[in-house]
Amino acid sequence: MDTTDLILAIVHHLLVFSLAGIIGAEFVLIRGDLPATTIRRLAGIDRHYGAIAMLIIIIGIGRVVYGLRGWEFYVHNWVFWAKMIAFGIVGLLSIQPTMRFISWNRQARANPSFLVPASELASVKTFIRAEAAVFLLIPIFAAAMARGYGI
Repeated sequence: MDTTDLILAIVHHLLVFSLAGIIGAEFVLIRGDLPATTIRRLAGIDRHYGAIAMLIIIIGIGRVVYGLRGWEFYVHNWVFWAKMIAFGIVGLLSIQPTMRFISWNRQARANPSFLVPASELASVKTFIRAEAAVFLLIPIFAAAMARGYGI
């Protein structure tokens, strides 16, 4: 048994579940009128989103390099690359909401009565829904990889 592989797997899974929770939190908070406190909360949650996503990448690289299966398993596995593409798409989809949260937070600090324009709110909701939908592919690909698919 390799303790390093176990620790990396545990941390990786906890981070991925945390990211799912953050996407869920953003989805729940993007409703109706957004008071300044909710906008600040969204901006803070989104900062955690970025930090957790970076940690997932770092720990994931550690799993590829130091894990039991070795990098050869991953580099030639199409399911692994599909999972990476899904993660990349989720990351790209998160850019628009992040930019909006930053903008809304600045505007709410300058003007406490700031109201998010309905069109921007609808756009962010669409991006977060798309993030969640694509994110669902990640554990599907992970389960397939764990069972030897893609090699």
